[in-house]
Amino acid sequence: MTERSERNRATSGGLGLASARADEFALIPLPLAPALLSTEDGVVVRATEQAVKLAGETTPAALIGCRLADLVVRDGAVSLLRARGGRIPVRPLSWPHADDERLRVTVLLDVSDLTEAVPEQNNVGDSKERRWLIEAQRIAKVGSWVYYPETGEMYQSPVLSEFLGSSTTDDATNVGAMIALTHPEDRQRAEQFYRDVLRAREDELLEVELRDLPGRRVYLCTGRAEYNRSGRIERVQGTVQDVTEHRALERQLRDERRKLQDAQRIARLGTWEWDPRTNVMRLSTMLHEIIGKPTTAHTTFGSYLERVHPDDQEWVRQAWRPLIDRNEPVEVEHRYVRLDGAMRILRLHGTAIRDADGQTVLVGTAQDVTEQRAVVTRMERSSQRFTDLVSITPVGIGVFDGAERLVDANDALCDLLGYRLEQLRGMTVPDITHPDEQATGLPAPGERCGIRRRVPQRVLVRSDGEPVYCELHTSSSVQDDGTQFWLVVFQDITERRRAAEALRYQATHDDLTGLPNRAAVKDLLSNLLGRADSHRVAVLFCDIDNFKRVNDSLGHDAGDELLVALARRLEGGLPDGCTAARLSGDEFLIICQDIEVVGGVDSLATRVSGLLRTAVPVHGQLIRVSASIGAAVPNGTGAGGEDLLRFADAAMFEAKRRGTGKVSLASPALMASADRQLHLEGQLREALNNDGLALHYQPVVNSDGVVVTAEALVRWPHPDRGMLAPDAFLPVAEQGDLLRELDRWVLRTALREAATWPARNGRPVGVAVNLAGLVPGGPEFVDAVADIVAETGIAWDRVILELVETALVDLPSRTRHEMGELVGRGVRFAVDDFGTGYSSLARLKDLPAQIIKVDRRFVAGVGGDASDFAVARAVVDMARAMGRQCVAEGVETATQFHVLSGVGVEAYQGWLFSGAIPAHAFRDLVGRGPLAIPGA
Repeated sequence: MTERSERNRATSGGLGLASARADEFALIPLPLAPALLSTEDGVVVRATEQAVKLAGETTPAALIGCRLADLVVRDGAVSLLRARGGRIPVRPLSWPHADDERLRVTVLLDVSDLTEAVPEQNNVGDSKERRWLIEAQRIAKVGSWVYYPETGEMYQSPVLSEFLGSSTTDDATNVGAMIALTHPEDRQRAEQFYRDVLRAREDELLEVELRDLPGRRVYLCTGRAEYNRSGRIERVQGTVQDVTEHRALERQLRDERRKLQDAQRIARLGTWEWDPRTNVMRLSTMLHEIIGKPTTAHTTFGSYLERVHPDDQEWVRQAWRPLIDRNEPVEVEHRYVRLDGAMRILRLHGTAIRDADGQTVLVGTAQDVTEQRAVVTRMERSSQRFTDLVSITPVGIGVFDGAERLVDANDALCDLLGYRLEQLRGMTVPDITHPDEQATGLPAPGERCGIRRRVPQRVLVRSDGEPVYCELHTSSSVQDDGTQFWLVVFQDITERRRAAEALRYQATHDDLTGLPNRAAVKDLLSNLLGRADSHRVAVLFCDIDNFKRVNDSLGHDAGDELLVALARRLEGGLPDGCTAARLSGDEFLIICQDIEVVGGVDSLATRVSGLLRTAVPVHGQLIRVSASIGAAVPNGTGAGGEDLLRFADAAMFEAKRRGTGKVSLASPALMASADRQLHLEGQLREALNNDGLALHYQPVVNSDGVVVTAEALVRWPHPDRGMLAPDAFLPVAEQGDLLRELDRWVLRTALREAATWPARNGRPVGVAVNLAGLVPGGPEFVDAVADIVAETGIAWDRVILELVETALVDLPSRTRHEMGELVGRGVRFAVDDFGTGYSSLARLKDLPAQIIKVDRRFVAGVGGDASDFAVARAVVDMARAMGRQCVAEGVETATQFHVLSGVGVEAYQGWLFSGAIPAHAFRDLVGRGPLAIPGA
């Protein structure tokens, strides 16, 4: 007996208590660590073998009966275990026992590697144990640290230093240095972790996951604060565990883990112990619940057998004999009848152990497997299922030895490479790698086994010589004999690669013609203009003349067929070094890498013009087409690809103004004009965003001079050029793709202002908005109009949407449905400038509109030109016969008014009554009542 044991047992009387209750405490489960079990008054009643070894004793008896306060003492900031070989720095962790709160479990963590304190008798064995501890930390991938708040010093174990790539080992550092070694995105959480630890309750364990500085590894960091008797923190201890592989494994085995968790969740497992000398059986709380007995009930082997199903009692009694007579382990599964009459199936395991006094005790488990039998069976077969899964999975899996020779493979890998397994065995990685592939080996193994690596693409070769594109996932490991091997997963990405190439092609090529699109044009121009000879580059912008007429008369399918035919002519007829592209609609682009090789801009433009001036059979008809072409070359000012496109586009518009089939070269003046146009476009965009435009309103009156509606006309109060009419900036809006946004602004502003107009005699004035970009059939047309009407609060029947005649010809059913939906809510549609489009008067009956506006060119001559009068009268008669309202535009004389009134025109718009006036002036005009009609 040691001197320590003599002293404690003599002073506390704990020896008698410990001896008397040794049997009772012998089977209470303790952690597999240096652990002590003590009573409420601090007397040790049980010690694990690890605790005995840590204390330098040979048997638990040397510790049992001692007071815990005498065994573990405080020396400043360090707790010391009084051991036979000296005092060992430890970290005690204590908590109430789960089965009996009167008992406490204390685990002693050896922290010799974290403190400068050393055993009193330092020797070679202590140093060896320290090395063993550090090696154990490396194996477990766990480092440790201690922080002293009062001094700000922090100590880290050698393993933690290795984790962090720190140059210090067992040397003091500080919190800031530790935080600096974490990933920048995690440093705020690391700082919060240290702050939380310093505010935590005593024995409260905090955790946080952080990445290392490169972001490749993930660590689980824990910390716990230790307080002194005055309530101040003496030190903070923690661990850092590398969980990178754990997280990867969790993702990989999530499905299997879920199945196992389900099985564990529904399984109920209890424990028992049986002392053959007293015939008393002690059952755990769960086992009491399983067999339906109260925890206060006395249980013996006989009372247990009484509840066994009568048909099973005899053979169960015999099944227990090997354990009772010879202490041989047994496994018994039988039926059990609970006190409530329910029958369960129990699976029991039993074995014999010796307690601390050397007496034999029978212990075991009992599990209710009535419902869980199938689950347990599945769990037992999990390994086989995994093997079968590898065998049948469609992903190729191969095992390679250290020399990168294939040892084994599943059927999917054999099918992928076109070999039988016997043929594959012995092949090396270079043997199955395509000759064009530069990388022929597996990735270099990591410092530790189990590190997984991914190779995004590797080209393998099949037995027939065809290439196979694979993504490789590799992991190195070792067999039981220490031999290294590779586990490689081959994911066939050949189809994925083809799909990616197809997507790249689609992203850079036009769907209809297959020519390069705008994105490809930008890339090509960027490359060409970055060369030293960029001055030789030329761009030709081609627009098919009157292409809209083909779409309107023959339909969009015919237009598409025409575009495809022209694309093929360009592809086959352009000289080498020239690339044809389609930007949008009927716009083609020709990019020439070296204009001098093809004879100059004029020669190339003439050739392209000839290719696009042709007759093409479309839908059984021979369509003759031509193109307006604008050409541009770099002007030496460092213009980029977008600038070159703008200059060519501006030259094309100049050519189109001169007539069909013309060619124009972008001159310096034209380029300057294009720059001004771009500047004006930017100003217009800013004006739209900042409500920098204004609306004027021109009244529409009936024959009595009463204002019934007003047409909203947009104006631009330009800061430099004054008030601009629409014809000055609408082309800019069209080229800048701003028409839709402009229409939304005009519609929203007009409806908002009209909602405030006064109503005379209960008749509110309607408002008409001419649409050019926001048109039926366009994206979100109905929703856009409905949202604006709801936002402004105006009545639906006051809204008139004007469209030009050509926009309403050959409407598809979906567009007609959209218009009908708005008409059903009260909106009216008006045909603006009727008679100037490509349709005949006979098509009037097909137009989904309620108002017909006769174009001012016919109104101007109704007083003296018989033809104009006849057209106007025909339009009015047909409109009235079909229930449409007829409005005459451009009425400027009393004669025109009287003639039109005589043929039945219902409303009039023009300078005879009023021009377009600002919003406030129009409100005053409406408030004054009917307008006076000159000559009436």
